[in-house]
Amino acid sequence: MIEELVQTFYPKVYANPVISPLFEGDMEEIMEKQRLFLTQFLGGPPLYSQVHGPPAMRRRHLPFEITPIRAENWLKCMKEAFDEVGLSDHPAGEFFFQRLTQVAAIMVNSEETEDPQS
Repeated sequence: MIEELVQTFYPKVYANPVISPLFEGDMEEIMEKQRLFLTQFLGGPPLYSQVHGPPAMRRRHLPFEITPIRAENWLKCMKEAFDEVGLSDHPAGEFFFQRLTQVAAIMVNSEETEDPQS
């Protein structure tokens, strides 16, 4: 299910004008990091840590201007992906999405300074 979620999510991210500037670089590489992270995040083997060290996601994202609107757009893309792959209907889907909502809030490191679409 993680693979399907990641495959569905990232095309949405790269198509979203508000957050796509944060995701420069090879989509496949970014998707692989997300697969590793989500596996570990959901209680599976610590694949992300084995390859990249401790997740420390807030610290890793500090170089990027993550505003509340960008976090909301990230969650919107994730919710759409959840719906498409059927995770919204899965018994653990609500808990999983709630945890991602918490992660998105933690990532916010900047206030809105201008219209993010301009």
